[in-house]
Amino acid sequence: MKNTVIALTGLAFSLVISSCSDFLDEEPKSNLSTEQNFSAPAHARSAVNGLYRKGAPMFYADGGVYMPQRATHGGFLSGFFDNEYKGQEVLCDYSQKLAVTAANCVNYIDGVWDEAYGAISRANEAVKKIPATPDLSNDERSRLLAEAKFFRAFNYFYLVRYFGGVPLILEAYESLDNMYVARATEQEVYAQIVKDLTEAIPGLPAEAFCSNGHRIGKYTAETVLAHVYLQMSGFPLKANNYAAAATAARDVINSGKHRLIANGDTPETSAYNVIRTVDDDPEYIWNIEFANGISTYNGRIQTSLPNIAATWSVYKYSITNNAYRPVREYMNVYNKDKDLRAQQGQFFSYSITYVKNGETITYTIPDDKSPAAHIWYEENAALNTGDCDKDFTIYRFAEVLLIAAEAIAQTEGVTAEAVKYLTDVRSRAYTTTERTEIENELNSLSREDFVRQVWVERMRELVFDFRIWDDIRRTRLYPVTSTDNPGAVSWVNLVGAVNPWGQKFQEKHLLWPLSANEMQRNPALVQNPEYD
Repeated sequence: MKNTVIALTGLAFSLVISSCSDFLDEEPKSNLSTEQNFSAPAHARSAVNGLYRKGAPMFYADGGVYMPQRATHGGFLSGFFDNEYKGQEVLCDYSQKLAVTAANCVNYIDGVWDEAYGAISRANEAVKKIPATPDLSNDERSRLLAEAKFFRAFNYFYLVRYFGGVPLILEAYESLDNMYVARATEQEVYAQIVKDLTEAIPGLPAEAFCSNGHRIGKYTAETVLAHVYLQMSGFPLKANNYAAAATAARDVINSGKHRLIANGDTPETSAYNVIRTVDDDPEYIWNIEFANGISTYNGRIQTSLPNIAATWSVYKYSITNNAYRPVREYMNVYNKDKDLRAQQGQFFSYSITYVKNGETITYTIPDDKSPAAHIWYEENAALNTGDCDKDFTIYRFAEVLLIAAEAIAQTEGVTAEAVKYLTDVRSRAYTTTERTEIENELNSLSREDFVRQVWVERMRELVFDFRIWDDIRRTRLYPVTSTDNPGAVSWVNLVGAVNPWGQKFQEKHLLWPLSANEMQRNPALVQNPEYD
């Protein structure tokens, strides 16, 4: 049973009814005034439930057939991903050309800013009002307050990686005073993110996401905190929070609540096909939920197929579009002979077999449009129902292991523990390689080379988790691959590196510009360097 939450936008916050069995039991009150808000436990619950489907969390599960999730923006800016409809969806085209400005991609950038700050506003209201909401038990009050702080932190974490320093607004707006807020520094924003997460963790249940009613628990918050510390340890802050990242990641690992999905006996039952088809598993740290009859997400299926597939008249969708495909330079990070993830019908599709009028047809996707994201394909919805309710994952346990491996190596060296965590992820994919061979190779590496192997594994494992641009920004190194030596990666300085489209990165490209609209609305803002 899913516990999908549905947001009903109101004047001051989103009222939400949760669970597919009782989501109609509560009467929506979308016009409550701020004085009436939080006068009963249901108001506090609804305010927090709304945060699950507002702002940055939904950037991983929004979008449509032409332009995929907002979280893909960084992948396009890295130059490593392409979109069949980039002539229409100009953010992709301008990103590949490194020609994004405050005006030519204004709607895309506004969408990130507006949605994230809308969620932050609702979180601020909840943080202020929940402590005084009557008739809440102490445990529920603590949990709801912790969840509100978690979502405020997560939205700021998205914004600071996207724009750099942003206005730090922590109070609920109750008047028109102080409407124009200047940008805080990145360090100040990160400090608030860490504060919110560390305050939230004690109030959250020590349960895995899927066994906690699909709500944020301690280990989801600690995973995000580990990611935050990892990002802070790199550029531009260089804060060296690797030890803190290791501590947070270890707590998730040592809890015993999460584990990697194991491979079955056939390619069809591999761990990656379980990830593709199954919603509830201890590998998932945090999913965005969908359920038929309540909320579906067909964009993921439509973008898992090439544009031509819509003409075959076998799918339930009139439009398909390979909207987030890794280009050859990215795919060279895999050795397909060794790595199950890169093989047909795992993370990727290089060809598609379908049945029409009793004939079985196999279509090979042309090299300039291959591969497609098979990990997003769902057969029943594509062929029969036209409604996909597969959940979308934001964090998996595999990423926790990779964070721990990198953070431990950075602080303690290439220890047996660090090697184990990286080997856990790699050996699941390298099904024809003995685990001891992987361990021996990793044990022989220097700390720098080991850490770079973690970065390579993050590219392979998290290809559709949207981490590539974050990793490039924090390392300030750009991965270079070779068709002649697949699986091998070298690294060059990001500034001055040339992307697969022949464009050279400058310092300005490390951040997105603030939109021209937002600059006009708020005279206290200062544009990111070289975007004026």
